[in-house]
Amino acid sequence: MSAVVRPDATVRLDDPAEATSTYARGYFGTLGADGTLTLDRYEAVYLLEMQRLEVVNGRGRAVPWPALFRASARAEPGFGVRYLVYRDLRQRGYVVRAPAPVTAFAVLPRGGTLHKTPARFWVDAVSERTPFDLRRLFEVADRTIGSKKSLLLGVVDEESDLTYYRVRRTSPSGTLSRSRLSTPTTGWVSEDRVLIFDPTAVESLGRGLAFGSRVGSRLELSLIEAAYLVETGELELKDARSGRGVPFDVFQRRAARIDRRYRERLAAYRHLRERRLVVKTGFKYGAHFRAYPRNPEEAHARYLVHAVPLDHVTTWAEIAAGVRVAQGVRKEFLLAGVSADGVPRFLALERVRP
Repeated sequence: MSAVVRPDATVRLDDPAEATSTYARGYFGTLGADGTLTLDRYEAVYLLEMQRLEVVNGRGRAVPWPALFRASARAEPGFGVRYLVYRDLRQRGYVVRAPAPVTAFAVLPRGGTLHKTPARFWVDAVSERTPFDLRRLFEVADRTIGSKKSLLLGVVDEESDLTYYRVRRTSPSGTLSRSRLSTPTTGWVSEDRVLIFDPTAVESLGRGLAFGSRVGSRLELSLIEAAYLVETGELELKDARSGRGVPFDVFQRRAARIDRRYRERLAAYRHLRERRLVVKTGFKYGAHFRAYPRNPEEAHARYLVHAVPLDHVTTWAEIAAGVRVAQGVRKEFLLAGVSADGVPRFLALERVRP
């Protein structure tokens, strides 16, 4: 069967029989009332590459696959990367539609019927060289939730291999219950940590490793843990060398000099604690936190959490590494995007095979 290429690199089949046959074998193209079939660039390039279609120009001369591919790439920036994702999904047996303008592919479940079976995924195609833009990803995730679809990202590396990530909004929570200290205890600020010596407070706060780390008879808190306990009225700060009280604003400035992500980390830590999770350092896993649904003596950590500004931009290599480590130790990788007003929002990323 043959079809005519248009100036915008879309293709039209004028023969009704050929149009119907092409449409029926995978729901390619859009049928017109006059029996013609219009193929978008992805469909036309794919069918030509698979040798299921012949394409001619306005003078009746055959258009080879490289020429149609180049024409499509000229007409649509980013076509090459998106085509690799489209091609892969079609090879996996999915029906894939490319709404115009193409921002993400609508993918039906295998065996689905166009116009009857709802799309299963929205699949956004990106190059590993494209900056990872957290704010944009939240926006895409929100639109996907609104359409009741699952969001997948097809990331194409420099060797044209694909990795798929499922992205979803989440609200992590746990089941930890604890009573607060009736009176605040003293925390001694010593460089980048805070020490508690009172035996009663050490036992109450350190039981089950809920807060800090027990070293001998003392409890050592991170700056983030200490700040949270000051906010909850359970800790008063003193300088370990001078013995003088440390105002909280002074402590906060000191902590921010030591930890450039202090503001975001504290916001995420606070939120997770208020959601009844036990939150410990994630340093060994290359993350800011690991979070437990209940006492660490009773459960494994469920989440690895990285806290960043909502407008955080980084490389895909950094994200890929975080997801790989988390799944390697059977945990969920969460990004906490903290807005300017200190409110964290969470995205879960998971490597999947569609």
